[in-house]
Amino acid sequence: MTNFIPIFPLNIVVFPSEKLNLHIFEPKYKQLIRECFEEKKMFGIPTVLNGSISDIGTIVNILSIEKQHETGEMDIKTEGIRLFNVLEIIKEIPDKLYSGAIVSYPENIDNGIEKKMKKILSEVHYFHELLEVNKEYHKDSAELNTYDIAHHIGMTLEEEVEFVKLLREDQRQEYIQRHLKKMIPTIEELQNLKKRIQMNGHFRKLSVGDLD
Repeated sequence: MTNFIPIFPLNIVVFPSEKLNLHIFEPKYKQLIRECFEEKKMFGIPTVLNGSISDIGTIVNILSIEKQHETGEMDIKTEGIRLFNVLEIIKEIPDKLYSGAIVSYPENIDNGIEKKMKKILSEVHYFHELLEVNKEYHKDSAELNTYDIAHHIGMTLEEEVEFVKLLREDQRQEYIQRHLKKMIPTIEELQNLKKRIQMNGHFRKLSVGDLD
C-alpha cells in the first residue's frame, strides 16, 4: 500500500511506540501540526542524514498540544506508530508551506527471542553501570523490545538508521548485541584508565615479589 503523507524531516530516528516531545517554531511546521491536529491526521518524520532525507522514517501521531505560545510556537507530544519507506519527495504542495512524500509501509516482523532479550537487557544494565548512568523504562522488563532501548546504548545517527532499517526483531537483537560487544570493552578500558589517572600521586603499596 502506498499513500501521500505530510513530512517533518529531522536529524533524528524515531522508533515505533516511541514518545517524542517537540517544540514547533518554523512557520511551515506550525501549519503542518495545526492542520494534522485539527483533522486528526498523522505525519511522517523521515531522518535527515548528512544533509539529505533518508529513505526511511516513522509515522507519528499527535497526542496533545501541551502549550501554544503567543508567537504561535507550540509544544507537542507525539508517539511513533509505524515505519515507512520514502518513494518520492513532493517538495511543493498547493497552499501548503510544508512538503510531503509518497510512501509505502514495510512489514515489520516481531519475532524476537525472549531469552536473548533478557541477556541484552543485562548487558545494557552493565553498560549503564560503567557509564554511571541510571536509566529507567516506563515498562516492565518483560515488555521491553529493541526499539525501547535503542536510543540508550550509544549508537550514532548513522547506526540508528542502519538499525531501524532492520525489519525483524531477531535481527535488531543481533545488531544491539554486536554493538554492545564493541562498546563495552572500550568503556571498560576508559574506566581502567580513569582509575590509573586517579591513583597517580597517591602512596601505593606495590610489590613484584622475589626476583632471581
